[in-house]
Amino acid sequence: MTQHRFDKSRLPSRHVTEGPARAPHRSYFYAMGISEEEIHQPWVGVATCWNEAAPCNIALNRQAQAVKMGVKKGGGTPREFTTITVTDGIAMGHEGMRSSLASRDAIADTVELTMRGHCYDALVGLAGCDKSLPGMMMAMVRLNVPSVFIYGGSILPGKLDGRDVVVQDVFEAVGQHQAGRLSDAELAVLERVACPSAGACGGQYTANTMACVSEAMGLALLNSSGMPAPYESRDQYGDASGQAVMELIERNIRARDIVTRKSLENAARIVACTGGSTNAGLHLPAIAHEAGIDFDLFDVCDIFRDTPYFVNLRPGGEYVAKDLHEAGGVPVVLKELRKAGLIHEDCITVSGRSLGEELDQITRKADGRVIHPVETPISATGGVVGLKGNLAPEGAIVKVAGIAPEAQVFTGPARVFESEEEAFAAVQRRDYKEGEVIVIRNEGPSGGPGMREMLATTAALSGQGMGKKIALITDGRFSGATRGFCVGHVGPEAAHGGPIALLRNGDMITIDAIRGEISVALSQDELAARKADWPGPRPTNYGSGALWKYARLAGPTRFGAVTHPGAKAETHVYMDQ
Repeated sequence: MTQHRFDKSRLPSRHVTEGPARAPHRSYFYAMGISEEEIHQPWVGVATCWNEAAPCNIALNRQAQAVKMGVKKGGGTPREFTTITVTDGIAMGHEGMRSSLASRDAIADTVELTMRGHCYDALVGLAGCDKSLPGMMMAMVRLNVPSVFIYGGSILPGKLDGRDVVVQDVFEAVGQHQAGRLSDAELAVLERVACPSAGACGGQYTANTMACVSEAMGLALLNSSGMPAPYESRDQYGDASGQAVMELIERNIRARDIVTRKSLENAARIVACTGGSTNAGLHLPAIAHEAGIDFDLFDVCDIFRDTPYFVNLRPGGEYVAKDLHEAGGVPVVLKELRKAGLIHEDCITVSGRSLGEELDQITRKADGRVIHPVETPISATGGVVGLKGNLAPEGAIVKVAGIAPEAQVFTGPARVFESEEEAFAAVQRRDYKEGEVIVIRNEGPSGGPGMREMLATTAALSGQGMGKKIALITDGRFSGATRGFCVGHVGPEAAHGGPIALLRNGDMITIDAIRGEISVALSQDELAARKADWPGPRPTNYGSGALWKYARLAGPTRFGAVTHPGAKAETHVYMDQ
């Protein structure tokens, strides 16, 4: 690739590389073996969420080396740095899950601070686990620098008795074990084979959902998210992403040129048609917030409502990310959406070309097994549905992928629990009845704090064979691996005095995913009387530290549970300083 000529006078790195006053700064760079030529090139931050916490992130630092080679080919100087991640599969089912959502915003903050502090001109971000994907994308949009996102790739499925198994099977096996349907030895075998490689969880859970989002939204090169993490051929996408960011610098194409209202709508389409994680209903508004775009949970759910569900992925379907890749990946899915007139083709992508121009180059078609033709979808509406009613005036969300239409309406008496631990203990004791609506409250962004996911509880219910015989609602979240009739993001949350805080055992709750409604059979007068008697938020044990800060800063779930005013309050743009 030919070397580009860049005008350093308009790039942030001039503040640390140019002129006599920056001699002390340059001395640091010479100390690291950086040449004079490299000092005066554009500087590109190569940010990874590498750590040794889980397989999702373990391959990211190796992949970053390919990105750096691409940056160098394009005439840039790459500087690698890392940020935190909290891996949901490890944090699940205990106090550690409180750190998960807060880590998204910490990732965005730390990437922003690193970029600002060192005056980098552009960003290539690599992420592997659930919250690290939106966190990295939020930083890109917040800084509004030329940016390319690249996913670390999914894990390979395990094999047991001739069938694919994933970590979701292990969580559900815990419920089967508790119910006496699985022995200690059988559980021990499953846990040893379910996760055979590096990479993020293989179903259409949050990581793979947000990876698909990165392509549909235009922040990642098309098809870059598909290859599983162990495939060293992923390096070609790393190299290409490094070269792409240099082209973006030359053309001054920035993250907010790519992330627009239209591209966010494209992203919501890909979530719905793949039966993706309900967490996208939290992360898309958060990304929009960084760009100053009004795009809340209701806007996301409007897109979900009229998008057919036609990609057969776990947990609602049969296949995993590797299968989607082998069937043609996100580009083939987007082509099917285009056939139905459901995407905006004029959105620019990190390739510098429009999404329509990119899709014109794709020749593969739906295979009818993993990717169904859009004309004959699995169901006519999206795999994720928004709900609203007197129980959730600020909305709620439920994944219906894999749930029969007749099972998408549920009425039953409330069984109220004040925390996930309380609910999980009751499930373990089987201290609930078929037909009930299990209510788990005080688990929202502020009340948790941290808006924990409830996979341990929902997986145990599924493992006990009760996933279709009860419903569950919470002001917390669900893992992308959750299945069953489980409603999350109920807003306002209990800590903010929402109706979920006022429920009592036996109150009759109706969830209607067909009509998009969630209600409790109480009059407004009765709700008002209960509100007057409400003692206020439940105290938590988090009186200091990061979770204390998050609890006080986090806004409503409807707007992404974000922690700052966003682009609408900006008084300067980082790239133009």
